[in-house]
Amino acid sequence: MIQFRNLRLARGAKVLVDAVNLQIHAGWKVGLTGANGCGKSSLFALLRGELHQDQGDLEMPAGWVIAHVAQETPALTSSAIEYALDGDRELRDIENALAQAEADHDGTRIGECHARLGEIDGYAARARAAALLDGLGFSQTDMERPVSDFSGGWRMRLNLAQALMCRSDLLLLDEPTNHLDLDAVLWLEQWLRDYRGTLVLISHDREFIDACVSHVAHIEQERLTLYTGGYSDFEQQRAARLAQQQSLYERQQREVAHIEDYIRRFRAKATKARQAQSRIKALERMERIAAAHVDTPFSFSFRPCPAAPDPLLLIEDGAVGYDGKPVLADVKLTLRPGERVGLLGRNGAGKSTLIKLLSGQLALTDGKRTEGKGLATGYFAQHQLETLRPDESPLKHMQRLDPAAREQDLRNYLGGFDFRGARDGVVTGSGVDSACGSFSGGEKSRLALALLIWRQPNLLLLDEPTNHLDLEMRHALTLALQDYEGAMVLVSHDRALLRACCDRLLLVDGGRVQPFDGDLDDYRDWLAARRAESQAAEKCQQQVSDKAARKAEREQAAADRQAVLAARRPLVKERERIDRDLAAWHEEKMTLDDRLADPELYASGETTQVQDMLKRQGELANCIEEAELRWLEIEDALEALPEPAR
Repeated sequence: MIQFRNLRLARGAKVLVDAVNLQIHAGWKVGLTGANGCGKSSLFALLRGELHQDQGDLEMPAGWVIAHVAQETPALTSSAIEYALDGDRELRDIENALAQAEADHDGTRIGECHARLGEIDGYAARARAAALLDGLGFSQTDMERPVSDFSGGWRMRLNLAQALMCRSDLLLLDEPTNHLDLDAVLWLEQWLRDYRGTLVLISHDREFIDACVSHVAHIEQERLTLYTGGYSDFEQQRAARLAQQQSLYERQQREVAHIEDYIRRFRAKATKARQAQSRIKALERMERIAAAHVDTPFSFSFRPCPAAPDPLLLIEDGAVGYDGKPVLADVKLTLRPGERVGLLGRNGAGKSTLIKLLSGQLALTDGKRTEGKGLATGYFAQHQLETLRPDESPLKHMQRLDPAAREQDLRNYLGGFDFRGARDGVVTGSGVDSACGSFSGGEKSRLALALLIWRQPNLLLLDEPTNHLDLEMRHALTLALQDYEGAMVLVSHDRALLRACCDRLLLVDGGRVQPFDGDLDDYRDWLAARRAESQAAEKCQQQVSDKAARKAEREQAAADRQAVLAARRPLVKERERIDRDLAAWHEEKMTLDDRLADPELYASGETTQVQDMLKRQGELANCIEEAELRWLEIEDALEALPEPAR
């Protein structure tokens, strides 16, 4: 287990958590929550051994393998699937050891390496890596592309695949859904439910946390509190605890006021002085209960929309693509005032392309696009964060957007997005007067949303607006969008936002845009069915391919056998002829040897016959010697040729 004992962690002068005492048992799945800057990532660094606690103890099993998602991806020439396989460090070590053993012809070590590969299921590692990449949205062709070919978001997916590939005891995931679409989020959710190790997860997606964790550890006011259940259970338990804390606080305040009143009245009286002093000491020893704070730093709403035409936007028989390659065709879409549309579809299906078409940033290659008179479009996408001026403050951005607005009104408005001014010389949150070049991704997203909302659009186009936003900001955005009076088209992997804000769903799939008859649970089932169909088709295709391969193998084996037989046949025939000749010659020579050994042959005086027999004996000996030499040559030649396959 992981055990914290009276642990304190600080960064510089700022205390992040103090007096932490809790246990995380093996196999638990824990969601780590808290406001931005409270110390979640620092706790991860502590668990990885990159930081050390300032006080107390942290105990972890010494042999645990810890996996986490790297923040940087080098521009490697190795393929995506090889990069994912690198996550299993023991697999790579065994492969290297096996290669060295084979080079050294070390049979014992080779056997040991193969045995260990079998124990860790190493022979199926490539198939596991391919399944991970497929679930995260990589196509079969993508898997063989070099890492350097991928953009930043896709490289982060590769880092996630590498972390999941590691056969870890402890998995640390910090915002793993930030660079994923809804399809990949649903896949990852299922993968984490099946994960057998210990999981600590930082996420701002409440439905994702609910689906993946069994406990929630919440950082608040320098305390780390463990709750049982998912995020919804945590909210209920925390609300009850805060209510109890507030009740105890108020009761204690009444008790403190009573003691202080007694001290004030009787401290100067000699008969009551000792009692007053004991009450002073009791007051000093009293452990003060803090007042419960539940206020969110975010509070904003959309300004009233201008009058909206009906329809707002009409696309008829539209087609759109890039560089002559079609992405969407036969698009028929009508947007009316007040409509709330959510876009669904697998990665690369064209959701962002459709949003760009609706915003006017992408022109139709065919068809007709008609805007209603008075259409005011507000478009948010992650790449628009790059348009912010790094040397200017949030206030300066707002003043450029609306020079006529009062500065105090702009400051009040930005305060709802937690951009605040200095208080007693200290800036709390993101400074309203600070240059935004040093802002985090979440702070830049908040500023971009603030600029967008101030423009009073009557058609809002949002492409993954919750990336980098924490739970409190997501909640505030959800409330604001629920009260928004204009029309909205939303792409998001945050299911809570989609459920709360969208009345109609459109499915982008196969180059078409069509209504989706169902909710997000139906979409999850649709994805599962599509994945099952795809796997079945791949299996069927593999079976066909295997059948064709087996047929080709049989044909090749037959051809190889015929070639071998053709090469062996004349040698075999010659060897058989030599065997026959040798048998006859040996028999004839043995007969001659017997007759030449008979004394009566020489007594008869047949010298001519003896000479003929001696001559024939010599000829047979030469023939036998030459035939045996040739027989050995044929045998060597036959051994060099492969045996014909059966």
